[in-house]
Amino acid sequence: MDGASRRTVLKGAALGAVAMAGPLRVFDVAAAAAPASNGIFGYGVASGDPTGDAVVIWTRATPPPERGVVATPGSGHGRGMRVHWEVARDPQFRCVVQRDTVTTSASSDHTVKVDVTDLEPYTKYFYRFRANGETSPVGETRTAPDDGDELHALRFALVSCSNYTGGYFSAYRALGERDDLDFVLHVGDYIYEYGNGADRYGPIELVGKRDGIPATETIDLAGYRLRHALHKADSDLAFAHRRHPWITIFDDHEVANNAWDTGAENHTPGTEGSFAARRQAAYQAYLEWMPFRLPEQRRVPHRGIRFFKRFHFGPLGDLSIVETRQNRSAQVDVPPFTKTGGGFIPTGIPAVDAQLADPHRHLPEPEQLRWLKDGVARRGARWHLIGNQVVFTPVRFPGAVLGAPANLTMLNSDQWDGYQADQTNLISHLAAQPAGAGDVVVLTGDIHSSWAMDIPTKLGAGYTSAGVEFVCPSVTSDGFYELVRGSLPKGTPASAAVGAVRQITSTLTTVNPWIKYLNGLGHGFTLVDVTPDRVQADFHHTPTPTDTVPDPRIVPTTRTAYVTGWQTLAGSRRLSPATGPIGKRSDEPA
Repeated sequence: MDGASRRTVLKGAALGAVAMAGPLRVFDVAAAAAPASNGIFGYGVASGDPTGDAVVIWTRATPPPERGVVATPGSGHGRGMRVHWEVARDPQFRCVVQRDTVTTSASSDHTVKVDVTDLEPYTKYFYRFRANGETSPVGETRTAPDDGDELHALRFALVSCSNYTGGYFSAYRALGERDDLDFVLHVGDYIYEYGNGADRYGPIELVGKRDGIPATETIDLAGYRLRHALHKADSDLAFAHRRHPWITIFDDHEVANNAWDTGAENHTPGTEGSFAARRQAAYQAYLEWMPFRLPEQRRVPHRGIRFFKRFHFGPLGDLSIVETRQNRSAQVDVPPFTKTGGGFIPTGIPAVDAQLADPHRHLPEPEQLRWLKDGVARRGARWHLIGNQVVFTPVRFPGAVLGAPANLTMLNSDQWDGYQADQTNLISHLAAQPAGAGDVVVLTGDIHSSWAMDIPTKLGAGYTSAGVEFVCPSVTSDGFYELVRGSLPKGTPASAAVGAVRQITSTLTTVNPWIKYLNGLGHGFTLVDVTPDRVQADFHHTPTPTDTVPDPRIVPTTRTAYVTGWQTLAGSRRLSPATGPIGKRSDEPA
């Protein structure tokens, strides 16, 4: 959920509250197309979807210009090319374990993806590509700690919501600087579809410095390809991709804001064509430009394209990646609060509550929900992690916090709260698992703020917890602070907006006692560390805004730092404060 709906909601909230990276590169308006003229491998390299014996490696191999025409992303120009790839155990490639050649062409936007198999588990590798006498940057990757009965360390970063026009990607730079990650888990909104006009999303100070490419909203294949290229061209993001494998899943903005199965809040059929065609183009560009492996389509029942998948980490646990946009039912709208695509709506109205609880409305399709429940029930793994797009835990908002009548209680109908049959079904399933079975940790993004929550089986102070949920901050997209600050009178000190946000978050934690931590000020990432005894999440944020630096996102040298840590102990299914930041890994890959 983002865009107009989130901005409107948090405006109401304000009123109610009264190495390897090299030099940082700032791009001009041709940022997305520029690397196409910077040699064959100007868009860098990436890897993803690591299993115990395989990993996907990626690049774009831009062919040489023909008669002065450069094969920029989305252009359809350029001849096919043969591209050589190598995977080695050392960065000098003295010990090459696999190599081969593939052909790329304009049909895939000259992107190259290779699923390298027959690798050793829990092992570090290096990879590169070569074509026409040029060699790509060297990428680092590693296979998953899925090594039979062997117990290994597991540590990764959780990120989401990286709006290019919203700020510099300091969180990605911080991830590139780390050398202790098994992978980066991105749970959605890797790109945003907005243009540079009235729909521009982000601080005005970055106009002309970080503009979207194309300049208009992305609605077709060429546009989505260019927008993905813009992100791959960012040096901080390219750095993080080069250093670590990524596991990713899309949310709504990879297509359009608040999407459902047949439409989206930010899609107008009359002027933007068929939503089905737009979504197909967006999915194609995503699969071309991301190191994403489609899972086996025949083995598990599904609808449409099967994007949901599962990763195994030996006896330590599993990670299920769910996909909640392709087949979801339309959100519940309650005019005048929302009109299309959901958002914050009042509860306690019989007709509204009946829609929210309707068992025929779904977030994931029923086949996917059964697959997820079967995975949770699997015996033999200590933890079951769920990579998830929108907030799963029930959250209720007092109307006054949202600038609505104080007697109203509201919820976000774009989240699992808007699909309560599915939400209740899954929570009940988690609670019913026997003692000693794998505890569930849900890992979420979307809401541009940091949360640590128990998952209550019923609302109220005497709740029983079925598991826990960690929600990471956005990389750059507007959060509580930016939207509160933008709604206050011009010239209001940043410190006043900070105080207003803290008042809002304090109210929410009081009304929802299962929310143990909520921060609406910082951007950054969450570091997740998994051991047999506990799962800990450390929140790393940009500095708190001040009157001197009211928006740290627009400062290229901004750095993230550890703020707090929360943990769930094995068997507790509840949160407790961590005793300190996550320390050194217990072991390292070979």
